[in-house]
Amino acid sequence: MERYTAEQIQVFSFEEHVRARPAMYFRVARESPELPTEILQQVVWDALHHRDGTHGQVRVEIESDLVFSVEDDQRRPGDEQGKPLPGFFGSLLDEERWAPATAAALSVRTVVEVRLDGRGFRQELAGALSAGDWEEFATSKPSGTRTTFQLDPSYCGPDEAIAWSLRPEDLHGRECDANPSPVTFSVHDIHDLRAEAENSAGE
Repeated sequence: MERYTAEQIQVFSFEEHVRARPAMYFRVARESPELPTEILQQVVWDALHHRDGTHGQVRVEIESDLVFSVEDDQRRPGDEQGKPLPGFFGSLLDEERWAPATAAALSVRTVVEVRLDGRGFRQELAGALSAGDWEEFATSKPSGTRTTFQLDPSYCGPDEAIAWSLRPEDLHGRECDANPSPVTFSVHDIHDLRAEAENSAGE
């Protein structure tokens, strides 16, 4: 019987594990040109599907080939002071939502903005770890989270980019039919700022 020694056991941090095995989280390997699009799709899927099986409201902005923002209306649990409960590694990333955390692990910069009962809280991350304390800001929106990811170009590859056409039908599954909701995600909720910039330049 083969025996293992302590030297043969590797212990990975959360970020190291995501970077070593991205297919476990995003369905494709690091070498796949579809990786940036799959990262976006998983983050949007997470934002769209609430814990009770209903669909929420989501807005997507694709700012550049490797930068995107996802905004949702999911309410974060708060403490007695009205602040969001700490999430992954004490950050504003909700610890019950793994997709944003794994996307942050593949990013060089992530900005998380949480709105809770009319108060806003913002934090910048380097990878999946905090790059600074939370900052409070004024907001008119009652609840929700907006997260901006700047994917690591040295990881994804210089020629890779988020696909021009993110299809809403790719963000629904059988469980959506089993739990119908009046709010649906459509192409009108996807704003590709690259395409808008090209159209403006061509006018």
